[in-house]
Amino acid sequence: MPRDWLALLTEEAARTSIAAAARRIGYARPSVSLALAGKYPGNTDKLAARVLEVLGTVECQHLGLAVTPARCADASGQMPTSSPAALRLWRSCQGCPHKPRTGEATS
Repeated sequence: MPRDWLALLTEEAARTSIAAAARRIGYARPSVSLALAGKYPGNTDKLAARVLEVLGTVECQHLGLAVTPARCADASGQMPTSSPAALRLWRSCQGCPHKPRTGEATS
């Protein structure tokens, strides 16, 4: 599914800066700096989820676009009945390798 959160964060910080990466994910610069240095004092689960939510994407085979894992999970959830386009997307999602497994948490 999505790439490693720390690799995503490292790439974003290298592409922009640590401060810009922190602003983009909504975290303080020192927290991001500590995480990148491997010295984050707390549990990184929430930070990892936020990085994947903002920076992590999967390639939607139906749309031909990169979408967030949350958007992917929304599209592949319950079958829509009010929109033919949404139904086509949902049908495509059912055979997609990126489709979240039942009970799998999304960010």
